[in-house]
Amino acid sequence: MKNLIIIGARGYGREVYNLALQCEGYKKDYIVKGFLDDKEDALEGFENYPEIIGNVEDYVIQENDIFCCALGSVKWKKHYVEIIGSKGGKFINLIHPTVIVHSNVKLGIGLIAFMYSNISNDCTVDDFVTIQGFVAIGHDSKIGKWCHINAYSFTGGYAILEDEVCLNTRSTVLPNIIVRKGATVGAASLVIKNVKENTTVFGVPAKTLNF
Repeated sequence: MKNLIIIGARGYGREVYNLALQCEGYKKDYIVKGFLDDKEDALEGFENYPEIIGNVEDYVIQENDIFCCALGSVKWKKHYVEIIGSKGGKFINLIHPTVIVHSNVKLGIGLIAFMYSNISNDCTVDDFVTIQGFVAIGHDSKIGKWCHINAYSFTGGYAILEDEVCLNTRSTVLPNIIVRKGATVGAASLVIKNVKENTTVFGVPAKTLNF
């Protein structure tokens, strides 16, 4: 039996904890050992959660430990996953039983996929992608490493999200569109043309925001 440790004990960490309890591997392949978070009081006022057992930087990996990363920021997810990875930590996929994965889909490691999402045929989903609830990924899409796809988002067929892309809630990427590395798509936005690297777009149709 493996001991699952969740990186991040705040709101999203609590969501991922509940996801872990609902996945098929719970109590068969793993139990939840606890959280890693540098905010020691992150769970104060909340009941029925395992303890915070330390922080990422200082934690010494034990035999049978496995990990998942419950951080909503692409930047910080990558940062803390790489720290655990440098110590030899292994990550698992947490996929809710209602997620539909079609034929010829390739999934990386560290995937978190919430309820009622759909990954259509012949897609590629790289390592450490987060897929929130009710997401639809169209056929032949390619989702790069570290991407974060928020609830009710949609990508059309042959869409490409390069590494470290964030799609916010209810955003839509039309078929054959490329969202380049590090770009962010704002909530409820409609992407009708390619998005440049490290830019933020918002609106219907989505346009670049300058800060």
